[in-house]
Amino acid sequence: MFFLRKYSRIIALPLAVLMMAVTMPLGVAQAALVGTDQVVAPSQAEADRARVAAFVAREDVRAEMRKMGVDPDEAKRRVAVMSDVEIQRVAARIDQTPAGQGAIGVIVGAVVLIFIVLLVTDLLGLTDIFPFVKRNNR
Repeated sequence: MFFLRKYSRIIALPLAVLMMAVTMPLGVAQAALVGTDQVVAPSQAEADRARVAAFVAREDVRAEMRKMGVDPDEAKRRVAVMSDVEIQRVAARIDQTPAGQGAIGVIVGAVVLIFIVLLVTDLLGLTDIFPFVKRNNR
């Protein structure tokens, strides 16, 4: 008890300063309406950034970059430091560019389409191409 009385003045001064600092009035809070575009834009930018980063991280894209003489890791770093507007442009181009399709896919698609057209015409009795199609004799 004697110890507290002896050092009470030394302890009281910092506590009084601390109490005054805590009870000081703070700045006035500001409130305003926030538009939807202000809320959605940052989240859209992050989604676009993630989409572009995922595109650059794909192995087939990395292989094409190596063929073109571009270091994939450098491209990844550059994507990370792009502005929101640049990321939005790149993400829009990724969405607009057609998916790559080889010549084999085009040929197979054309063959299947021709087969279906000939089969339908054979079923309707307009042609006699396929022997496995049974026609009604009218």
